[in-house]
Amino acid sequence: MATNSEARPFVFGKECLDALTDAAKASVRHRKNLDFHSEASHPAQRLLNAVEPGSYVRPHRHLEPLKDETLIAVRGAFGLVFFDESGVITTTAIIRANGDAIGANIPRGVFHSLVSLESGSVFFEAKAGPYNPQSDKEWAPWAPPEGHDEAAVYLGRLRTLFEIS
Repeated sequence: MATNSEARPFVFGKECLDALTDAAKASVRHRKNLDFHSEASHPAQRLLNAVEPGSYVRPHRHLEPLKDETLIAVRGAFGLVFFDESGVITTTAIIRANGDAIGANIPRGVFHSLVSLESGSVFFEAKAGPYNPQSDKEWAPWAPPEGHDEAAVYLGRLRTLFEIS
């Protein structure tokens, strides 16, 4: 489910989202993407990303020119968190499929993270390619790395930003 690299139209819907969600649930990272671009070198990176609650998306930013990132909630809901250079939260927002806010455009250089708020949540992502894992993102030095003992605690603090009393 990682790539749809066939050179023909690809129509997707509930069945595709369900399969992607099932793959995310089975993944150690609790997320799974489906790339629409055929290879990492493609100049337009477009993908669906299923993210389950409990998946830690370490705060990061994209520094390369033209690396603005656009996210649109296709199903479920996500809490977005934006930070300044020192890790202070500057803005939060909830994007929800069919909600008042359905997406966000994140300019290059802005530290950000997201929190899945509902099981089955999927977003569409687009940004300029090519994708190079060594230079795609700069990790926030003030946030624990994925897999670190403190990552779950940090994610828990981010989740509390979106708890409704």
